[in-house]
Amino acid sequence: MEIQTQQLGDALEVKVRGRLDNYWTDHLQRNLEEVIRGGAHVIHLNLSEVSYLSSAGVGLLMKFYRQLQGIGGSFLISQPSEHVKLVVELCRLSPLLFSSKNPAAASPPQAAIRRFTSPGASFEVREYVPEKPLICQRIGDPSLLRGCRFGPEDCRKVAFPEATFGMGLGAFGNDFADAQARFGEFLSVGGSAAYLPTDGTNVPDFIVSSGDLVPEINVLYGVRFEGGFTHLLRFESVSAVGSISLAELGQVALETSSAPAMGMVMVAESAGLVGAALRRSPALAAGVNNAPFQYPEVRTWMSFSTERLYPQSLALVAGVAAGSECPPLAPLLRPMGTSPLPQGHFHAAAFSYRPLPKGDIDLKTTVTTIFEAESLQGVLHLLTDNREAAGPQQSEFVRGACWIGAAAQIR
Repeated sequence: MEIQTQQLGDALEVKVRGRLDNYWTDHLQRNLEEVIRGGAHVIHLNLSEVSYLSSAGVGLLMKFYRQLQGIGGSFLISQPSEHVKLVVELCRLSPLLFSSKNPAAASPPQAAIRRFTSPGASFEVREYVPEKPLICQRIGDPSLLRGCRFGPEDCRKVAFPEATFGMGLGAFGNDFADAQARFGEFLSVGGSAAYLPTDGTNVPDFIVSSGDLVPEINVLYGVRFEGGFTHLLRFESVSAVGSISLAELGQVALETSSAPAMGMVMVAESAGLVGAALRRSPALAAGVNNAPFQYPEVRTWMSFSTERLYPQSLALVAGVAAGSECPPLAPLLRPMGTSPLPQGHFHAAAFSYRPLPKGDIDLKTTVTTIFEAESLQGVLHLLTDNREAAGPQQSEFVRGACWIGAAAQIR
């Protein structure tokens, strides 16, 4: 099979030559996934030189038709061969795959968009008027992690319904005793929550709100936001091989919000995540001096990669950032990059890749779809590795969407 691509106006034409049977569908699938990952959301498939189309090939065409429809793009066969035309018509799919009028339904009127660029990225900002201000609540005392001094009195069961987001150290379970051996990093966004148990399984778990089911987490410490967002920040690297660091995104988000402290949720294509995760529950070893940070014990307490993890995955990130001193949040904040400011605290959940819709998108719908349709691969506390030997390492992203809210109050 031969595949050629060329840009035709707003559409990317993908021309295929050969047989589209079960053997060659994987080859075409990888090619289409690559161009979609590169930002192509309007694809015209030229099958004028395809001599054979099997049911496996038809299934692949419908898979990408639905995927691009779901993100506001379009996918059609622009030039079918006689055989392709016959098979598609027999399957009664010609109104979908041959129609030039199959893009998703028109979006409602959008807010005014402000655009700007940095040396390595382009940005779009939409402003919102939230129904409620964004309230930030710090939960628990993170200093108890040093010495593993958490007890039942330090655990709070916290609900995370749709209008909230947050992250910290916690676990699913009935109470402290039930969760004692599993406390690990968690994040919750839009009524969906994920965490990494520290019971040795190393398999992340999640809960998606449904009906009266709302994620409840036994929290040792963390941050919980409730209220509305003031901005949606879309970003994309200007280079096909470039990326944007979390520190740069945090700085742009702070400037966009015009606030000393803000909460942020991001869904983005990962170029690699740098962070750490607990291997053991800090609620099981009270009184251990300086654990889990004392060397060499730290190596058994925490996992930390010197290389970026989960490249080409879809990352859901939630956290808080401050552009100046913020005493109420100081115990949680660390420099996001190589400079003292901005400071932040962010957790990320990595999922198998799926393209994001362009333009204005709904956070709840986006997050729920990711949890229900993609594979949850891991949960990390994002950090910057400033060790000189390896050079500074930060989490980086290719393109995505950031929902930003100025912290109107910190409790």
